[in-house]
Amino acid sequence: MKSFRKELHFNLPTRRGLVNITPDVEKAVRDSGVKEGLVLVNAMNITASVFINDDESGLHADFEKWLEGLAPEKPYSQYRHNGFEDNADAHLKRTIMGRETVVAITDGKLDFGTWEQIFYYEFDGKRTKRVLIKVIGD
Repeated sequence: MKSFRKELHFNLPTRRGLVNITPDVEKAVRDSGVKEGLVLVNAMNITASVFINDDESGLHADFEKWLEGLAPEKPYSQYRHNGFEDNADAHLKRTIMGRETVVAITDGKLDFGTWEQIFYYEFDGKRTKRVLIKVIGD
């Protein structure tokens, strides 16, 4: 069995942002040489998420509106966590959107359903964060 590890680094200039990382994951799978296996992609920070969905701008706007409705950023005083920080909403949004995704690798390629893409979603940006890509298989 082969194993391959790669990190992606992000420092988004905005508090929140969505990045399609599918090409980066596809490259890691190619670089790994794995033809049959799995790839784990996970956010290595408690205020960011990795998930799979459609790369469609209307849907991305819907995510932002929906998440703000569930865990609004302001007022900061509504959260107990915000005694020394202002990112409680980011922790909650990450919990909703999830930490990681796993995708099957078949014949050296990501085995996606229709329209599926992998995204990094930043909820508390303006600083460096990491995403782990771990490929295992034969």
